[in-house]
Amino acid sequence: MILALLLAAQAADPVAAAVAKMTPEQKAAQLQNTAPADPAVGLPAYDWWNEGLHGLARNGVATVFPQAIGMAATWDAPLLEAAGTVVSTEARARFNARPVGADRRIYQGLTIWSPNINIFRDPRWGRGQETYGEDPYLTGTLGTAFVRGLQGPDPAHPRVVGTPKHFAVHSGPEAGRDGFDVDPSPRDLEATYFPAFRRVVTDGKAQSLMCAYNAIHGTPACAASWLMNDRLRRDWGFAGFTVSDCDAVANISLFHHYKLDAAAGAAAAVRGGTDLNCGGAYAALPEALRRGLVTQGEVDTALARALRARQALGIAFGATSPYARIRPSEVDTPAHRALALTAARKAIVLLQNANDLLPLKPGTRIAVIGADADDLGVLQGNYHGTAAAPVTPLEGLRTAFGAGNVRYAQGSLLAEGAAVVLPETALRSGGRPGLAVEYHTGDRVVTDHVRRIDLDLNRAPPAAGMPATGYIAHWTGDFVPPAPGRYRLILDQAQCWKDCTTHDSVRVAIGSKVLHDGPLAKGRVELTIDSDGSAQPLDILLDHKSEDESFRLSWMPPAAPLLAEAVAAAQASDVAVVVAGLSPDLEGEALSVSVPGFVGGDRTDIALPAPQRALIEALRVTGKPTVLVLTSGSAVAVDPSDAHAILAAWYPGEAGGTAIADTLAGRNNPAGRLPVTFYKATSDLPAFVDYAMKERTYRYFTGTPLWGFGHGLSYTRFAYDPVAAPVTVAAGATLAVTATVRNTGARDGEEVVQAYLVPPAPSEKPTMTEAVLQRQLVGYARVSVKRGGSGRVSFAIDPRAMSIVDRDGRRHVAPGAYRLYVGGGQPGDGAGVWHDFMVTGADMELPK
Repeated sequence: MILALLLAAQAADPVAAAVAKMTPEQKAAQLQNTAPADPAVGLPAYDWWNEGLHGLARNGVATVFPQAIGMAATWDAPLLEAAGTVVSTEARARFNARPVGADRRIYQGLTIWSPNINIFRDPRWGRGQETYGEDPYLTGTLGTAFVRGLQGPDPAHPRVVGTPKHFAVHSGPEAGRDGFDVDPSPRDLEATYFPAFRRVVTDGKAQSLMCAYNAIHGTPACAASWLMNDRLRRDWGFAGFTVSDCDAVANISLFHHYKLDAAAGAAAAVRGGTDLNCGGAYAALPEALRRGLVTQGEVDTALARALRARQALGIAFGATSPYARIRPSEVDTPAHRALALTAARKAIVLLQNANDLLPLKPGTRIAVIGADADDLGVLQGNYHGTAAAPVTPLEGLRTAFGAGNVRYAQGSLLAEGAAVVLPETALRSGGRPGLAVEYHTGDRVVTDHVRRIDLDLNRAPPAAGMPATGYIAHWTGDFVPPAPGRYRLILDQAQCWKDCTTHDSVRVAIGSKVLHDGPLAKGRVELTIDSDGSAQPLDILLDHKSEDESFRLSWMPPAAPLLAEAVAAAQASDVAVVVAGLSPDLEGEALSVSVPGFVGGDRTDIALPAPQRALIEALRVTGKPTVLVLTSGSAVAVDPSDAHAILAAWYPGEAGGTAIADTLAGRNNPAGRLPVTFYKATSDLPAFVDYAMKERTYRYFTGTPLWGFGHGLSYTRFAYDPVAAPVTVAAGATLAVTATVRNTGARDGEEVVQAYLVPPAPSEKPTMTEAVLQRQLVGYARVSVKRGGSGRVSFAIDPRAMSIVDRDGRRHVAPGAYRLYVGGGQPGDGAGVWHDFMVTGADMELPK
């Protein structure tokens, strides 16, 4: 009878039946991200690893939104949900192009390892661009919206599974991240590092979650039962599956030295609450079972959680999904492109606009200057898809103001010793800037003219009519140096690394001399040319026979000729638009870069790099009005006197150039807000390795920033009426607030209404090392207000938003006098009003 009941239960539950049939080796294989086909239980091959941070990533053409930090600058949660819907729709479209039971490689699945909701506590962190900024409330609400967009409205049938990461307390440095131990205080854990994760689990209903590389108080995060089992599952009610960051399980023994070998590390991760392993460390689980380090029941629980996700997605055990109807053509649609443009426009933050220089008048003669003005990577950031029709700032400004009104000069390198894309000004073919190109495959030939060699080839063709791989690209024309001197040309590729058996070959000839012919060792070859300044024939042939992911021709020229070109362009124009800042070549995840100001993907100095400062100083001497457009994934410290108008455009996505041009021309009235503090100097920051929140972010920084969190200007003006709200509220009750904002300027515009709470002073006297809360964001809304009109915004400030955290991590609502500020920024930054109220009754403790 018992056996019959067991068999009946398994028949009703195909996941349980599959788990019961599998050997320990089969189970271990399915618990690694690259899971092989298992015909015995009806599972096709499936790689759990897919990315969709700001667009479906690394699997061909897709809609590319602004990088996550730019999406955060929109302060627009409904927009984030819409973007998440696009990402998941395009993931399904790609998935549905093949039979549901087909084997899936990396980046072809429906388990999306996004968003990154770590707190961007220090602007030196290179991966901060992937986050939604420094504030737990903003991060949590935007992350929740994005996850809802990814997963859709029906938890039982998700469009895709979202995976917030990296849980927890993870934000650099990149060097040493595999074995780094973090020792945050109980208060910092509860007040800063946990809230966003709690919100995406409890409100966003995320169905997966990724644990971090680092250890916390000596225990690797992926093996920390108190974190992954107690806090996540018991306290927050998480019911989905967890996954390790890639190779984080292997790191438990290799770098943390928390366990002595792979089997013990794998067992610690499973018992610590990590279900799925990105990497191969769970191959040691059968040995761990034999040694009694983990039980079969614990392994089965992990596997069942993972397989139930495949079942819910309708891609295993005969399950179906309503999203199987999404057509393969629903990628990069006109509606998706329009949303990417809207996002890029909304992400732009106007930092200053002296004498109302902006918007520029039609017919203005513009010098477009800067290494970031015409660079594909600067549009796309990291963790990106391939944009079908990317628009750089240079292209956008030419379209908006007319090509005849725009002069272009690269001006400088981004940083000393860091190559930049060889610009169109140093190339010529057929009497115009750029090169002729022919793409050949079989009998098919596609010809074109390109302004530069800057290709994203990640499973994407270089031109319409070409395959994604298996072709020859042949560029011809002249290399036209700006002056005599020594020039270093660099051929570089992001080379394929997974399931990759070969790499591309490249032949380069300048004049009659072949300078390189063969593969690019480690994806990079540098060529040195001593030039007399005359044009020289350039011939480049790429045999794209692999899945190598990009191909670029970059250079490191002498500084003086570039500066001279920039000064000449500015002198011949009415205004200089300098597109400056950083790039994903300098800041990012575990990069092999070490130049002044940058190491390993992180920054050592938050100032604009020296070559760009020299460029701006040279332009200042011309006396021409200057607009500085900052493209970066993090805060950049600049001198406000360097330019009349300054904008932050981030890494703005496929439509970034159009959005920037629309803003400079006045077709877009900027309303973005900073999701991070812009500090004046690196000396304002504590040590990078210190995870204590004292003097970090607007909530605890006691100095004067360059521009504060929440800052952003408009081409119009706003004013606020006194808010409507009670003057007393009982502890544990919600404070209902209504604010009225009026547009007192001459243009229609959008305002980001922000609510900040100042709680009573803590009863505990802070120690020398403790952070003191200045204020905290408790509500925001982006609203459109016609000129001369008004808009109303309502906030429901719940007990959790009103709570404070004691040094022991206890969260509670304390009775006393509170102050609420509602305005377009923090107190003292633009228009706004205060409202004082009292919380009455007994102190109320809140759950973890």
